Amino acid sequence: MAPPLTLSIIFAFCLIPLSYSLPFIVLHGISDKCTNRGVTQFTELLSSWSGSQGYCIEIGDGAWDSWTMPLFQQTAIACEKVKNMSQLSDGYNIVGLSQGNMIGRGIIEFCEGGPPVKNLISLAGPHAGIAAIPLCGFLPICILLDALVKLEIYSDFLQDHLAPSGYYKIPTDIPDYLKGCKFLPKLNNEIVNERNSTYKERFASLENLVLIMFEQDSVLVPKETSWFGYYPDGSFDTLLPAQQTQLYTEDWIGLKTLDEAGKVKFINVTGSHLEISRSDMKKYIVPYLKDQSLMAMQLMTTKSSSHKWVSSMWNFLMNMGRFSEDQPLLSVVY
Repeated sequence: MAPPLTLSIIFAFCLIPLSYSLPFIVLHGISDKCTNRGVTQFTELLSSWSGSQGYCIEIGDGAWDSWTMPLFQQTAIACEKVKNMSQLSDGYNIVGLSQGNMIGRGIIEFCEGGPPVKNLISLAGPHAGIAAIPLCGFLPICILLDALVKLEIYSDFLQDHLAPSGYYKIPTDIPDYLKGCKFLPKLNNEIVNERNSTYKERFASLENLVLIMFEQDSVLVPKETSWFGYYPDGSFDTLLPAQQTQLYTEDWIGLKTLDEAGKVKFINVTGSHLEISRSDMKKYIVPYLKDQSLMAMQLMTTKSSSHKWVSSMWNFLMNMGRFSEDQPLLSVVY
C-alpha cells in the first residue's frame, strides 16, 4: 500500500488540469498581409497570452489579392488551407480582422469537410455590408479602384475584380444588390429562393460569436455593421440595430439562435478602425482562445513560482521594448 504522502501527490497530480487550448487562425484585412509587423505581433501576443498556437493564413500575395481576388475564390483557398493543416483537425478558433471576417464566415458556412470552428472573434467585420468602399489613399491602384467603383458596383467585372464589391450593399438599390452582388447575399442567406439551411446550421453551431466594434471607426460605413446593424431597405435615414433587421428577426443565418442562447458578445471598444489596445485584447479576445472545459478543477499549482517567474520575465521584456499596455496594435487601413 502506498504511503499517505505518495497518495496525496498522486491525487494532486491527477487534479492538475491537463488543459489543451485549441489553435487559432488569424485572417487579416484588406491591404494587409501576414508578414506585416502589426499582424505578426498581434498573432504572437495572442499566442503568448492564451497559450494557444496561432497561425496567420495568407491568401495569394496578401495585400494585392486582398483587393482584387473575388471573395469566393479567397474563401476557397482558405478552406483548402485549413483542411490541409493537421494542427486544426480537432477544431480551432478564428480571429478575423475587418474583411478577414468575410473569409472567416465563408469558411464556417461554405467549407465542406473542414475541421470544426469553435469560436469566431470578429474585429470590425463588415457583416451586414458596407455603404461605401473603404478609404484607400492616393496610390495608383487606389485611384484606379475609385474610378471603377464610380461605374457599376454590381457589374460582373467589378464583382470579379474588386473584393469589397462582394459586400457592398446600397440600401436604396436592394434589387440590384441581390441580383448582382456575388458574395454577401449568399453569406447572409438573403436570397429568398436560395436560402441554405446548412449555412445557418453551421453558423449557429459556434460556441461563441464575439463581435467587436470600434467606436471611432470611420472606415466601415456604418460602423454598426460590425454588430450586424445596418440601414433598412430603401433608406439611409435610419440605422437598425442587429435585433431589428430581417436577418435577425427571421434568423436567416442563426444569429438570433446564437444570441438567445447567450453565445453572442456585442463589444464596443475605443479606437479607430482596428486600433485595439493590449488591455482590450486580453479582456475581450484571449478568454475565447483559452480552453474552458477543464478550468473547474484548477488548483493553486497553476500559480506556481515558475509561472510567476515567466510572467515577471515577460513583463520585463515588454517594458524593455517600451510596449505600452494600451498602445494600439493594428493601425492599418482596412
